[in-house]
Amino acid sequence: MIELYIVRHGETVWNTGKRMQGRKDSPLTEKGIKQANELAKRIKNINFNVIYFSPLGRAMETAKIIRAQRNIPIIKDDRLMEIDLGDWEGLNEKEIKVKNSKELYNFGTNPKIYKPDNGEKFEQVKVRAVSLIKDIINNCEGKKVLLVTHTITLKTIMAYFENTSLEKFWNSPYIYQASLSQVNINKGNVKVILHGDYSHLTHINSIQ
Repeated sequence: MIELYIVRHGETVWNTGKRMQGRKDSPLTEKGIKQANELAKRIKNINFNVIYFSPLGRAMETAKIIRAQRNIPIIKDDRLMEIDLGDWEGLNEKEIKVKNSKELYNFGTNPKIYKPDNGEKFEQVKVRAVSLIKDIINNCEGKKVLLVTHTITLKTIMAYFENTSLEKFWNSPYIYQASLSQVNINKGNVKVILHGDYSHLTHINSIQ
């Protein structure tokens, strides 16, 4: 059996300003570091065999906090990067509405018909994310694997396991910063144990 744990990075500066990050980056806030540390405490007794992380700084920093001083192989994988938001990166919702209100609406309500402004489609995220998942299934039998990634990539992975269509992509649960999801894979059988759980963060106010 493979135990697959999937987490989102902690809060960033741009998260607080509600700016689209995509492939651009901003550092973890003080609160984001606290979130990552609380997550690290929650899973400190899981003996991970390997950690895969998105090369974006916010995910890398979260991964390093979780790993701490443990001797766990840590591997950068571009397939865990967030969706490329093209011309929208660094902008807030009001600014994007001025540029392309139609596709902003599609992005948040019907990803299947969303057409990016020089960015990446949701289907393209699925291709690369599922490619990594299949590699893990083929090569990590009997291991505990941690993925550190981003909202849309994480939701894409969970949608794959739960066979959720793009029309229902944004259905709950909401993927909070430093939330924890877990999927067990046993001889092709998939069992979702956790999906966006943030119970380890309930004492941190305003975590969204």
